[in-house]
Amino acid sequence: MIHQYTASKTELAHVFIAKLATIVIATTSVLGFSTSQAQTLPAWPSKPISLVVTYPPGGGADAMARLIAPRLSEVLGQNVIVENKPGASGQIGAAAVAKAVPDGHTLMLDASSFAVNPALYAKLPYDTDKAFRPVGVIALFPNVVLVNAQFPAKSVADLVAAARVRKDAVAFASSGNGSAQHLAGAMFESAAKVDMAHIPYKGGGPALNDVIGGQVPVFFGNLASTLGHIQGGKLRALAVTSARRSAILPDVPTLAEAGVSGAEVYEWNVLLAPAGTPDAVMAKLSVALQKAMESPEVRTRIAQLGGEIQKGGPDAAQAFVRSQMAIWAKVIKERGIALE
Repeated sequence: MIHQYTASKTELAHVFIAKLATIVIATTSVLGFSTSQAQTLPAWPSKPISLVVTYPPGGGADAMARLIAPRLSEVLGQNVIVENKPGASGQIGAAAVAKAVPDGHTLMLDASSFAVNPALYAKLPYDTDKAFRPVGVIALFPNVVLVNAQFPAKSVADLVAAARVRKDAVAFASSGNGSAQHLAGAMFESAAKVDMAHIPYKGGGPALNDVIGGQVPVFFGNLASTLGHIQGGKLRALAVTSARRSAILPDVPTLAEAGVSGAEVYEWNVLLAPAGTPDAVMAKLSVALQKAMESPEVRTRIAQLGGEIQKGGPDAAQAFVRSQMAIWAKVIKERGIALE
């Protein structure tokens, strides 16, 4: 005979109370965890933001930082303070930012050398590809192939023909070995299949002055810093190194139009954060940067300097920086460029 057991009402009540208690405890635990976790994720930004510039005051990177910092402050609701930490081609400032707490309150504005240094220096105090998260590329500024006003070359074809007379028949000046002007010249040599004499100076000012004075005939200069000399007739622009003609030099052809392809060169600025900066903060930074770049003051100033404002978030910026690293590593290896 099978005996069927039927629970009493009292036993059922005890079971129900026990299950209810379990649910309450579990719910309380989840709520407690959520509250605790929320307390560890404060609103950002919660204090002023330090924007480290890896170059001295007065240069192009510094000017760009001081142009966008007030607009970032307006968007983010916190002061963005520009802090210059120059030295070693940007390495000192970059090393400091790489070690900073990755909470979005320390950022860095760097230039083209950020992508050049890994190939130019045997050892850096940080891993360029892993120590930072690019927020966005701010703007691209084309270089200009320039010659002294008295130099006989009236076109890129004339310059190439003069340089092919013999090795080192034509010289170009730069602000030093491994500088932006040196590398732009080296890329031109590779693309045009010529060998010119490189004359390094201790700074862009002395180099440019000697080109204007006729001591050295050629200079691969940033459009922003040489435009006044071009317009004043002291320098002749043979070509711009951008993919399209410049709006402020519409009559000057691109290098590709002038018959030399594969030498598209820009100087540029990028906003970066330390690796480990949370995705949520990176997203907010990206939006803030795009809004800052839409400011009429920023757009007008960059256009006056011949620059092209860039759009795109962290992923696009990361891809761009990596592509630049690959380009300059190839040029440095092909031309045998080394620091003395």
